[in-house]
Amino acid sequence: MKHAFTAIMLSALLLCGCGAPAATSPAEDTAANTPVSLPQAESQTPTAPSEETPVEEPDPIDTLLASLTLAEKAGQLFFPRCPADSAVEDIQTYHLGGYLLFGRDTKDSDGNWLTGEQFTETLQSYQSAAMADTGIPLLIGSDEEGGTVTRVSRNPNLFDRKFLSPQALWDARHDHGNVFAEDAWEKSNALLALGINVNLAPVCDVSTDPHDFIYARTLGQDAETTAETVRSVVSAMQSAGIGSVLKHFPGYGNNVDTHTGIAVDTRPTEAFASADLLPFAAGMEAGGGTTAVLVSHNIVECFDADLPASLSPAVHRYLREEMGFEGVVMTDDLAMEAVSAYAGDGNVAVMALQAGNDLLITTDYRTQIPAVISAVENGTLDEAIINNACRRVLQWKAKLGLLAE
Repeated sequence: MKHAFTAIMLSALLLCGCGAPAATSPAEDTAANTPVSLPQAESQTPTAPSEETPVEEPDPIDTLLASLTLAEKAGQLFFPRCPADSAVEDIQTYHLGGYLLFGRDTKDSDGNWLTGEQFTETLQSYQSAAMADTGIPLLIGSDEEGGTVTRVSRNPNLFDRKFLSPQALWDARHDHGNVFAEDAWEKSNALLALGINVNLAPVCDVSTDPHDFIYARTLGQDAETTAETVRSVVSAMQSAGIGSVLKHFPGYGNNVDTHTGIAVDTRPTEAFASADLLPFAAGMEAGGGTTAVLVSHNIVECFDADLPASLSPAVHRYLREEMGFEGVVMTDDLAMEAVSAYAGDGNVAVMALQAGNDLLITTDYRTQIPAVISAVENGTLDEAIINNACRRVLQWKAKLGLLAE
């Protein structure tokens, strides 16, 4: 049921033709960038306040948070892969925080590529469903790292070509100016014009060995060079107004693919401090509150020898306390085999929230959201954890221009 405090519906998404969206500043009438007014609490100002004791107005994010039910708060913490069916209905059933799009989501039910108009209308239907439910716009994200990981840019009706990989851009850097900033700006504006407000990029992992699993997705250069590039990319994304996601914290190294099994990293803390963490620190500094951090499923022994980083309170404490990150922390896909074995009762989302994550990526949200709600109701999960995580998610949406005072 839509809350009484919602002020306006999202504006229609900018409808695109069949060609690639132009790399210009984000359109003002794009739904992804049309802010929704937050509720204003009744003023608590006394009739004649003392000059010595100015009265602070309530934080509108806290006012919004207080108006949500437990189910609505829990739903905001999920950023699942967009389902093949019931996508609109599930937004309202589970009060979802957003959808993550893959290549499949740029095709119709017969497998044909959607046109720009069809695609943006589809995303508009998702946003309209969210507005009719909680009045809170969705995060709509996709992985557009470039190269081997491209989702929507594979659709020839939306883009003239797939975006280039970081290594291909590195090879082209002598022929252009700041090729990384230019590419990030073009990519960000094209995605925003379609209605996508979060790009799960850049990859901050450091790898110089072509035999590493993660190598093809990285810049392929040393930590300092990678950090400089990440700073440039995140700054351009921040200027464009799209959300960035630094991944895969605390650094993938030469570990194996966690989609298919457990990866154990035995490197000492010094190895991370002197190399792997540098690109993450650069991205956090450049993001201005518009960046999130995605935590890997690797077991990093120097932080926690028993749990994957995504489920480890120790890893999240380091991210918060040692690195000072105050934004949204999200998991990698909780349906991956690397984490499924660690939740004996199947409630991996509860473990992820207890560890310190704010936003959960999973295909299993229809099971995991009720499990989170039940855990709060039976006292297994403190509702304060839900409140803190939801507050960060709402603050991120505000930073991205989806919510405004």
